[in-house]
Amino acid sequence: MRNIAQCIKFVSVLFIASFSFLLSANQLISADHKNYLYSGRIDFSQPQAPLLSWPGSSIKANFTGSYLAVVLDDQKGKNFFNVIIDGDELSPYVLEAKQGQHTYVISSVLADKVHSLEIYKRTEGEEGSTYFKGLELADKSSLLAPPQRWSRRMEIYGDSITSGMGNEGADNGADHLQSEKNNYLAYGAIAARELKAELHTISQSGIGIMISWFDFIMPQFYDQLSAVGNNDSNWDFKLWTPDVVLVNLMQNDSWLVDREKRLQPIPNDAQRIAHYQDFVAGIRQLYPDAYIICALGSMDATKSEKWPNYIRAAVNNLKTSGDSKIDTLFFEFTGYGQHPRVAQHKANAKKLAAFVREKMHWD
Repeated sequence: MRNIAQCIKFVSVLFIASFSFLLSANQLISADHKNYLYSGRIDFSQPQAPLLSWPGSSIKANFTGSYLAVVLDDQKGKNFFNVIIDGDELSPYVLEAKQGQHTYVISSVLADKVHSLEIYKRTEGEEGSTYFKGLELADKSSLLAPPQRWSRRMEIYGDSITSGMGNEGADNGADHLQSEKNNYLAYGAIAARELKAELHTISQSGIGIMISWFDFIMPQFYDQLSAVGNNDSNWDFKLWTPDVVLVNLMQNDSWLVDREKRLQPIPNDAQRIAHYQDFVAGIRQLYPDAYIICALGSMDATKSEKWPNYIRAAVNNLKTSGDSKIDTLFFEFTGYGQHPRVAQHKANAKKLAAFVREKMHWD
């Protein structure tokens, strides 16, 4: 009996020691470490738990070692993230966040060398916000100096097209699934990477300038720090100034005003132009030196010239009043009846990047 008891005691001690070793084998690199490179409108009021809500918000880092885990605390359990290691954007680890705080093991078998990392929010504010709590690395691994931040800056105000709603869906399938909403492959994000420009994406599916599918519009939403619904958070526009601003709005207005007749009384042409012009003029006040591109498409608002002409008229009025750094750009309607898929986004990105290069003289 004594031998059995001694054996049990020995095994118990061995198990506890082994378990303790496993717990100590990894280290948490807190989110307030100086070697993280954050991008986007991110709430840093809790430095050890930055809050990401806008699509395209990202965290970049360089690290050593074979083990990587990400610690997130998600509000709703509806967000998706791309985790891109060593620049392999064609086959990212797609992280589906669960509600609450969880540790997500990305890999325990990486080559024991220096790696690059990007954590990229695919989804938008309607899926909720996410606290980033840091990375877990192997005990003797380290977080190295971050990659260099791009000096060029772009900002986009848009709707579901800009967010990337349904862009990874099948052509003959649904386009509302959270898992198939990938802002990384939306036209703005693709173009910004091609131009090597840091991008802030301020978009919300269903939003308009005059009316939305819900009870707030872009003029009430564009200045928020948090992308989760209409709230009283405030973004400090002095923190980050873009060189180029793209406004791609009015698709939802076209549906809700002309087709659904939800805005009563129905605004006349002059009122439609004025609403758009007022929003763009407000952007100009924030960014006196930015080049503003007033865009539309590539859904059916560009099927005819009606809604593009409202935008042209607003831009012409602003040019007449002395604004020389503003122009229009329209993405053609392809005849496809749902949200643009990745192929359309790539084509639109090519057009946008070429336009920006020409206007900004960016090589």
